[in-house]
Amino acid sequence: MNKMIDLRSDTITRPTSGMKEAMMEAPVGDDVFGEDPTINALEQKAANYFGMESAIFCPSGTMTNQIAIRVHTAPHTEVICDEKSHIYLYEGGGIAYNSFASVRLLHGDRGRITAEMVQDNINNPDDVHAPISTLVSLENTMNKGGGCVYDFKEIEKISAICKNKNLKLHLDGARLFNALVATKDDSKKYGKHFDTISICLSKGLGCPVGSLLVGDAVNIKKARRVRKVLGGGMRQAGLLAAAGIYALDNNINRLEEDHKRAKAIAETIDGLTFVDSVMPVETNIVIFKLANKVLATDFVDKLKQIGILAVTFGKHDVRFVTHLDFDDDMLTDLIKKLKSI
Repeated sequence: MNKMIDLRSDTITRPTSGMKEAMMEAPVGDDVFGEDPTINALEQKAANYFGMESAIFCPSGTMTNQIAIRVHTAPHTEVICDEKSHIYLYEGGGIAYNSFASVRLLHGDRGRITAEMVQDNINNPDDVHAPISTLVSLENTMNKGGGCVYDFKEIEKISAICKNKNLKLHLDGARLFNALVATKDDSKKYGKHFDTISICLSKGLGCPVGSLLVGDAVNIKKARRVRKVLGGGMRQAGLLAAAGIYALDNNINRLEEDHKRAKAIAETIDGLTFVDSVMPVETNIVIFKLANKVLATDFVDKLKQIGILAVTFGKHDVRFVTHLDFDDDMLTDLIKKLKSI
């Protein structure tokens, strides 16, 4: 019997033997006291990667995003982001619950907003009827946009507007490494334009747990206080941090393999009768719309019956995500099964 092909997310991967070995050998200490050497090393490594001063290790990307929002906002202020943003759709209403902030939702190109859109949606700070625009948040790659990638020139323009208008700029970079591999951009360029960057280690990089918030020393010092309030202070978590160090050393360049497999899937399903359309594939996410008004819930159930796990991504939309545990043999099997439908 063939093994179930799981394309629900790149979060479902399991640590490799090399990663587990690194975890078991990691020296540890109490991180709340700042004494875990492996966590300290991971945080410095991540900060250096983006040319920034400091970083903080957290259990999840939701926590790093929400900490950043709390650091950059206050009650009666507003976050500008795309309507498809993870921080708005998938973080439990955390912007309102944690930060008491409002949200200005923009309608970008598959979730990517422009500098002009940001400029046009900054509230007049003297208008007491509107919250004060304080933070702009981008997502790269954009999950709901099929893993699409920002043009860095547009990021530079958005950054210039934020600096001119005294707004903070945050990046939800849960899959930023996918973007960097796809574009070959210098990671340190990101550190020059964003006040904070959230990166996830447990998606494409294959770690069991963990995300990092990267920024300057002042913002990360504030972030540690917010992390404590949220219950995110960990003790001997160097075992988890060691997985992150291993991932940064070994699992970034291989993301290109995930991208190639995702494009192969898209090319296959684009011509199948049950598919109406496929979003352009730039990284490791494939989102397609079903033909003939077939419900995504029904189709995902059908896929499960033939050994394929996927998720619904709208009433008629389905998402596949390629990852570390999805290899060429599985790709061949997947294509065969899809063509048999």
